[in-house]
Amino acid sequence: MEELAENIVIRKMTAEDYDAVYGLWKRTEGMGLRAIDDSREGIRFFLQKNPETNFVAILEGKLVGVILGSYDGRRGYVYHTAVEKDLRKKGIGKALVATLLKTYKRLGTTKLGLIVLTNNPEGLKYWEKQGFVLRTDNHYLSYTVNPDNV
Repeated sequence: MEELAENIVIRKMTAEDYDAVYGLWKRTEGMGLRAIDDSREGIRFFLQKNPETNFVAILEGKLVGVILGSYDGRRGYVYHTAVEKDLRKKGIGKALVATLLKTYKRLGTTKLGLIVLTNNPEGLKYWEKQGFVLRTDNHYLSYTVNPDNV
């Protein structure tokens, strides 16, 4: 765990954090949630497959931020990052990103990817400030294996 200003603590996310995390995601504009992937079981499975790359920010016992990450042995990916709206611009998101980046370096990751939905310009600005570069040289394609995952 890493202690930050204002008593913010960054720690690994656990399955027990699900209700608070999901509530934060639901309150966050621009978040794209899926019925299966982001269900309690979906997140539990994700955490089991990625035990080192998911973190939450805690302030006075309350979950106020989250970042999910995965690593496939070649690339790292960032998903569903959120900070409580009234606590943004206080370094919480930056601390979550820094913790994840430090973890990815330790794992040997050389490149990261993330998706920002086109209806989330604030999210795009945030990630560009964190050093991520908008790529215009490719297209992201998706295939839905399970149509219930809307």
